[in-house]
Amino acid sequence: MDASYQVTEQEDQRIAMPDGVHLSARLWRPSADAPVPAILEMIPYRKRDGTAVRDEAIHPCIAAHGYACLRVDLRGSGESEGILTDEYTAEELADACAVIAWAAAQPWCSGAVGMMGKSWGAFNALQVAALQPPALKAVIAVCGTTDRFADDIHFKGGCLLAENFGWASVMLSYSSRPADPALRRDWREDWLRRLEANPWLAPRWAGHQTRDAYWRHGSVCEDWARLTVPILAIGGWADGYMNMVRALAGNALGPVKGIIGPWVHLYPHMAVPRPRIGFLTEALRWWDHWLKGIPTGVEADPDLRLYLQDWAMPDPAAQDRPGQWISLPAKSAAVTVTLPLGAGGLGPETALPALIASPQILGAASGEYFPTGDHGEMAGDQAADDAMSLCLDGPVLDAPLALVGREVLRMVLASDQPLGFVVARLCDVAPDGTSSRIAHGTLNLCHRDGSADPQPMTPGQPVEVTLVLDDMAHRLPQGHRLRLALSNSYWPFLWPSPVAGGLTLSGGAIDLPVLTMAAADWHPPPPEPLPAPRQQTTRPGGWSRRTETDPKTGHQTLIIRDDTGDTTEPHGLTHGETVQEIWEIAPDDPLSARATITWEQRLSRGNWRVRTLTETQMTGSASDLRMTARLTAWEGDVQLFSREWDELVPRRFV
Repeated sequence: MDASYQVTEQEDQRIAMPDGVHLSARLWRPSADAPVPAILEMIPYRKRDGTAVRDEAIHPCIAAHGYACLRVDLRGSGESEGILTDEYTAEELADACAVIAWAAAQPWCSGAVGMMGKSWGAFNALQVAALQPPALKAVIAVCGTTDRFADDIHFKGGCLLAENFGWASVMLSYSSRPADPALRRDWREDWLRRLEANPWLAPRWAGHQTRDAYWRHGSVCEDWARLTVPILAIGGWADGYMNMVRALAGNALGPVKGIIGPWVHLYPHMAVPRPRIGFLTEALRWWDHWLKGIPTGVEADPDLRLYLQDWAMPDPAAQDRPGQWISLPAKSAAVTVTLPLGAGGLGPETALPALIASPQILGAASGEYFPTGDHGEMAGDQAADDAMSLCLDGPVLDAPLALVGREVLRMVLASDQPLGFVVARLCDVAPDGTSSRIAHGTLNLCHRDGSADPQPMTPGQPVEVTLVLDDMAHRLPQGHRLRLALSNSYWPFLWPSPVAGGLTLSGGAIDLPVLTMAAADWHPPPPEPLPAPRQQTTRPGGWSRRTETDPKTGHQTLIIRDDTGDTTEPHGLTHGETVQEIWEIAPDDPLSARATITWEQRLSRGNWRVRTLTETQMTGSASDLRMTARLTAWEGDVQLFSREWDELVPRRFV
């Protein structure tokens, strides 16, 4: 990619909000005086250290092609003033609108602004787009969601994700860090304010067990007509946020183009599994057309460009994935093939009614909700989990079978408990028994008639339920089988129900989206080479992930440890973090579930040295979920702050 402009960088651009709080931005823009469009990314992950390497692989390149790139720390994070109180608050979105208006009014800006981001940045980019600030002309959203309740890290199908606790532990730690004293002389006073106000969000999130106003806020699916700006939506099949792309392409009022690759939760020019694509090339085509009016042809691009994945040996740390890039219209190009469950359909050898009663340790091969690298975080071989599930197998395929879209599973179920859930995994089973997960879905049975007003199950009473599995694009080879695996436990992906009950499946059917047409190939641009990091590793890190099983009791413990080491930035700040997660459960006792997470954050500059430690734990009783936390902070060797939380959340529907 040939750059057209020399770029200047301003490492601490201060932007005043209407209430007087100043946000800090890292600004890259062309040295020339001619006004250019602005691109905004606004997240809480600290531009000066946390995302510095990643930012430098994106924003300077875009700026060199005639854009002013603003990477803004949310209020209360990094070097920005104020307090960070929650995700996607009305205050956060108002700040973003104020930054957009500020940028559009600068003499170096043409008046046109785009907004981009991955994960949190994709969320707020879409949410700000729905507010329709006048200067916002286009958006690029990577690895995000349109539905905060049904498709985020808190609940999935009404089931409480264990990542609800995990992510709250992350944010408690991330938000405990002070501003860099090189830029904020008031860093200590500001740090104490942050520490005192730092919220323990796990109980708050877990307490909203229905689709109430808390979750409807920021869920852009509540009013698709508000999304009128052009959106380039990008996702990954190995990520938990694969459903955003098709949802936007099929529902948003404005122009949408979508790309889904084989990737984890990363930008697609730096993600695994490969193949990567030229994300910056695609981004510049998008920005050039919508912000500069240059005819780049993006409006004629296929609605969806998908990586049709071929079978591969399951590998939770996969570096590459075989497959084929195809292009499709936004409306489904697949033909719905309906198979009954049991005789004459999927699982003809399975006699119904059949019992679903899984041990609590099922789910060890589930992988993380959103894997962020190749540390064994993706789904592995499902065979061991399948062995503990009710499996309905199809016949051996006499020809390849391509599935593209979302399966819809309808079941007649009876539960022997008022609270419970069902997990469906669609798997590609090789002749040797290796089982690769294609897609999965979860349904809290209390939410069988919707999430606005859940109701407990009546024990013993059969009900009809519908479960929509996640989006996918997978081609099963000849000689393989299609398997539907059903369970009522999925640890540690889902927090378990209070009683290890059983479900009785008496009937149902599954709608399979079968691709029968010859889809056109897509030839993506090659991935851009990543710049050599300017940071210096001053202490190497390491990671480990292991599972321990007590041979007598079957008690299972997953232990994850990740030490980033320590890194020194070119401006002299040294930073590092270490996390340990312990997830444990007994096979026959859901109330034995326990999660313990410890985070340490380290920052230093010369003689200045600070450290924070967060220690969190989640357990459950028959009636409540208990979430405890302790936050401790040190300046040098002196403890400066300590606070503890101990909160109970009533189990109404989980």
